[in-house]
This record gives sequence, C-alpha cells and structure tokens, in this order.
Amino acid sequence: METNTVMYKDEAIAALKKVVAESEKKYDTESIDRAVAMACEAHEGQMRYAGGDYVCHPLQVACILIELGMDNETIVAAILHDVVEDTGVELDDIKRQFGADVALLVDGVTKITQMPFSTREEEQAENVRKMLMAMSQDIRVIIIKLADRLHNMRTNSGWHPQKRRDKAKETLDIYAPIAHRLGIRAIKEELEDISLHLLDPMGCEEIEQNLSMRSDERAEFLEAIQGQLRERLDEYGMKPYVSGRIKSIAGIYRKMYMQGRSFDEIYDVYAVRIIVDTVNDCYNVLGIVHDLFHPIPNRFKDYISTPKTNMYQSLHTTVISHEKIAFEVQIRTWEMHHTAEYGIAAHWKYKLGIHKKDRLEDKVAWVRQFIENQKDVDDAEDIVRSIKTDLSSDDVFVFSPRGRVVSLPRGSTVIDFAYAIHSEVGNRMVGAKVDGRIVSIDYQVNTGEVVEILTTSAPNHGPSRDWLQLVKTSEARNKIRSWYKRERRDENVQQGREELEREMARNFIRLSGRDLEEFLSAQAKRQHCDSIDDFYAAIGYGGILLSRLIPRMKEDAAKYARSEPVTAESIVAAAKPHRHHNGGVIIESMDNCLVKFARCCNPVPGDEIIGFITRGYGVSIHKRDCTNVPTDPSHSAEPERWVNVSWEDSIREEFKAELHIFVADRIELLADITAQLAAMHVMIYGMQARASDTGRGEIFITVGVNSVQHLQEVMNRLGRINGIEDIKRGGA
Repeated sequence: METNTVMYKDEAIAALKKVVAESEKKYDTESIDRAVAMACEAHEGQMRYAGGDYVCHPLQVACILIELGMDNETIVAAILHDVVEDTGVELDDIKRQFGADVALLVDGVTKITQMPFSTREEEQAENVRKMLMAMSQDIRVIIIKLADRLHNMRTNSGWHPQKRRDKAKETLDIYAPIAHRLGIRAIKEELEDISLHLLDPMGCEEIEQNLSMRSDERAEFLEAIQGQLRERLDEYGMKPYVSGRIKSIAGIYRKMYMQGRSFDEIYDVYAVRIIVDTVNDCYNVLGIVHDLFHPIPNRFKDYISTPKTNMYQSLHTTVISHEKIAFEVQIRTWEMHHTAEYGIAAHWKYKLGIHKKDRLEDKVAWVRQFIENQKDVDDAEDIVRSIKTDLSSDDVFVFSPRGRVVSLPRGSTVIDFAYAIHSEVGNRMVGAKVDGRIVSIDYQVNTGEVVEILTTSAPNHGPSRDWLQLVKTSEARNKIRSWYKRERRDENVQQGREELEREMARNFIRLSGRDLEEFLSAQAKRQHCDSIDDFYAAIGYGGILLSRLIPRMKEDAAKYARSEPVTAESIVAAAKPHRHHNGGVIIESMDNCLVKFARCCNPVPGDEIIGFITRGYGVSIHKRDCTNVPTDPSHSAEPERWVNVSWEDSIREEFKAELHIFVADRIELLADITAQLAAMHVMIYGMQARASDTGRGEIFITVGVNSVQHLQEVMNRLGRINGIEDIKRGGA
C-alpha cells in the first residue's frame, strides 16, 4: 500500500504539467509555473527520506488536488505549502507574489514549529487546533492538508518503523475522519487502507486473500447482476448508469475485527451502484430492484430523505441474488454521486452550488460549529479526542417528538441528544423518555428512536459534573464545562485549588512563597490561562486534566528550587555519603522522595532490601533476592538507578505481605483462617481462593505486618490450622 517510486525534480514537473494539460478545468499556467520555480529554488538540495528531490512532494500533492478538481489558488498553495516551514521563504513573499488568499492557505497548512511543547500529543493537538481555525476561514486549507497526508502515506518507505505506526495512527484518528466528514470518499478510503496495512499487515493480508481466492467468480457475479438489472430497467424504459464495486479493505476490516464478524457475515462486500437523473427515479428503481431480488429485512437505509452529516445521499438496500448471494444496491442521482465521491471538493470540480453561494456555506457550517464547541477547551488534546468521536463515520439518527432529525456518533447518550437540541435543554434536563418510556440518564440512543427530554424550570438548576463521564460528543462535554465555568467560578476556583494542592503534595512538589507563585504562573500561561485563579477554575470545571499535567509539573518544579550558598563545610559534607529517612526506609543520598514498596516481592522490615529509582514514581523498594533484582546491580543495564537502602531502627508503619496457602478443601476452613488472623489483630487487605477437582485448593491472602519476624509468627500460627498443608510467602 505504498507508491514509494523515487521521483526527481524534472519528472515531477513533467507529471504536473501533464495533469494540468489533461484536466477539464482551465488553470492559470503562468502562476503555476511561477510557484513551481519558487518551490524548486527554495527546496534546492533538500531530499526526501525515501530518496529523490524534496520538491517532488509538493508537486505531487498539487497533482492530487488537480484530480479533485480544485481551483488555481489551491494548486499554487499546494506547490508552496512547505516553503515557509522548511526554507527561508517568508509568508510576506508569498503574499506579495501570489496574493493574500494563497498566503492564507499556506499559513493554514504550515505547522507550528516555533512553540515549545512538552509532548508529541500536545504538539499534534496544537497543530490540529491551528489547522481547524484556518479551515473555518477557508475550507481549502484542510483539502490541501489531506492531499499532503495522502502523498506522505503513499511514500512511507523512508520512515522508521515506529514513525510509520505513529503516522498511521494519527491518520486514522484525525485525517481519515475529517476526509469522511468532508465526504471525500476516495481520499478517506485510501488513507484508511494504507494506515491499516501499516498497523496490522497480517489482518489486511487475510482480507486480501479472502477477496482474491475467487476473484474471477466475483467479477463474473457482479457482471451478471449488472446485466440482470440493466435488462429489467430497460423493460421500464430506464437506462441508468450501472456499475459494480467491492468494499474497501478498511470497510471490511472494521466489520471483521472491530465488530467480530466473519468474512461470510459481511453482506455488503459486493455492491452495485445505479445512477439516475432524478430523485423520483431513485425510488422507482428501488421498487424494481425489490421486485427482481429478495430484500433482506432491516437492511434498507434512506439517506436521501435523511442525509448523512457529510452530505452523502443515496438509497441503500441489501438483497439476495438468485444464486443466494447477498449484495448491496446503492441508488442515487448524478449530483448525489458527485457529492458522494468528492464531497466538498465537488463544489469546485462540478461547480455544484456556484450559483447559490449559501449552499457551500451550509456545507461547511459544521466546521464553525466544531470550533465553537472547542472555544472553552483549555486542554488542546481534547480536540484530537473530539475528532475521533464527533467526526466518526458511524452515526445514529434520532428523532425529537416534533420530528427533528439529530445525527449523533454511535454510543451517544440522551444527554448528548439534549445538548444537540439546545444548550438550555441540556442544562435544565432532569430525565428522558425514549419511544414513550422513561430511561436512565446514561441510556445510549439508537437509530429511529424518538427521544423526549424532560426539563425543569427550577432556578439555578444545572448539569451534574458526573455527566462529563457519560457524554460522547465534545459539544455536550464542552457545554457542560462552559456552564460550570460561567455559573460556578468561585466553586471551581476552590475545587481546582484543592485538587492541585492534593496532587502536588502526593507527588512531593513542595514550593512556597515566591517560588510557588512563579511556578503556578508559568503553568497557567502554558495552559493559556490569564491568571492563577483562571488556572484553578479550569482544573475545577474539568477543562484541564491534572493526570496529564502532573508529570510535566514535576519536571518544572526542580527549576524553582533555590540553591544554598556553597561553603567549605557544604563541600566536605557533600563528599560524605548521606542517609535520609523516607517512610520507614533509609535511602542513601536522597531526601523527601516518594517511596513505593514493590508488589512483586512485598518487602517487610527485616528483609534485606535494595532501591530502584523509577521514572516519575520515586524509589521502588525490592527484596534483595527478588527475581526482578539483578545478581550484581553494579553491572546491570542501568547501574546508576540502583541505590543502597536500609530499614529505620524503629518502625511503626504496617506493611502488606502476601501469603500463598496450600490447603485440603474442607468446609469452614476460610472461617478458621480469618478467625485466627482476627485473634492476632492482623489486618486482612485482600483474599482469593480457588479449589481444584482433586480436593485441594489454594488461598492467596494479603495481610498487614510490621516485620519479617511478625510475618513468620503469623505463618506459624496459621500452619497449625487443620487442613493447611503448606504456606509460602508471596513473591518469594
């Protein structure tokens, strides 16, 4: 699934000129030639990872866009889309030579390269945020970006294997859903197919083998079906365009591996497409098809009366052939077909809606709505998650009591439906009815259901914070957050402050005074908050998730620690090994660090122990004879992370230890064990038991002890119970 043919500059220029000459559209070849000259000069000496001149990439992106029928400005912007990011050319240079519109398109596609990011996910999210903002001003930005990603995926051979997987996942999560939402079927399916081949080559190979095993028979079957349809339609004086197709690899993959179906259970592997002139003809042809072949119940979908969110319109019905083979029939008009194949790009390719400007505005209104839904989101990574759900290709269509059709991602709840109707309906919601019966607040709606939202007129009523965990769409989630942000600021500030203080204490981030204020101000600025109180409030209403923020905060906190004056005494003291106390354990050369007792061996006082410095979780304490401790840590892969530790002289803490008890199965044995532990005042933290067919059993029990001697005493006392055959210490 990759082109990977190495191309050089002269070949790429010739290919672009050929595509321009063969196109049905008339392009301004003079401006295209000037753009090619600028790109060649700017990218001179740059090579692609897969080999060949780098300038071949933007030229090939332009070819893809010409095949989509995009306008001249889009083609010029595609040729220049990397010069600002990767060369010394300034945006003003492009604006001066090619106009403001081309400069806007190039700027929208250009990645954010000057801003510091803590994680790759944050960088990705900010790039998507910028791209969507530019997209709301001019939809052509995202069409260029889709063509850019498609060519990169086609020529992926020069990437490191991990980069291939990362790019494939990003493509499936972001770019394929956007291509679907824009209705550009060819790009969406190719992006999905290439990505899945990179992520699961064996799964895709299995599907390809299933498709190729009887490829000749499949072709003959489709030809026969098309012939039967043409013959029957001709009897009614109709001569529509009839073609056959086989479902994409990605489409089959979703049903086989994500829905758990076998290849033979997929009814729409084969499809026949019938294209007619009018909407009335669509329904007339549907009746003829159902008369000729037996329809499968509940497999009819009318996307003409209820279009998909990506403007797709067609009639779908699944029928059984005379050979008892199921196949799908799609019936649509030519205008519907152009939109189904090219989506928003059909506006330029076929001039659909040119005479009615508002039609294009209607088709891209969802972009502005999506941006509007994200305006109160402080966590940029939420945008990426929103794309995965809101732009999903799997939608349900639900009705309001007044007959309004609402499209929602599959898995949406009645809360999502309420907020899709109106913000106030969601905010005042107290319950819901589906098809006339009361349902729970987390009920997931299905296609065809009539949903009625029950509301209250009580003042100050608002959504529950728990709803944030139930909703599926970003629209509902962000409207709930917006309500809390607007109506409960003081409460949010207080709750956010408490949450942050608790997490900082738990992660040993200890700052005070001016250090703390500077530290929190820097964190607030990074999260696009104007003040520390805004930062607290965003945490309080859920706009910022501390679970993702704390790791970076721990790294930053070290920068705010004040250094002590260097003296002769401090130098001498530093040369001596220091022994610091941490939760019952003495750690050499460390103080105030988090201590965690390893669950693999559960050390208790009296055991010989050693410490391992983990990444982000303090020092993990192991028994010296634990299977996870190398025989000689000083010669291990990371010797600097193993540290000397010992127990304090007097320890009052209780430590968890696991016992593995082998028993003869008898009634009341567990009761005797728990009674004995209670008599010894030993806390039980967990217990599991399992019996075998041989009359023997095993019990795993976690108890609290204060030393290895105490643990041994517990084991001795339990060993005297009738039916206990052996006791071993867990992790030993």
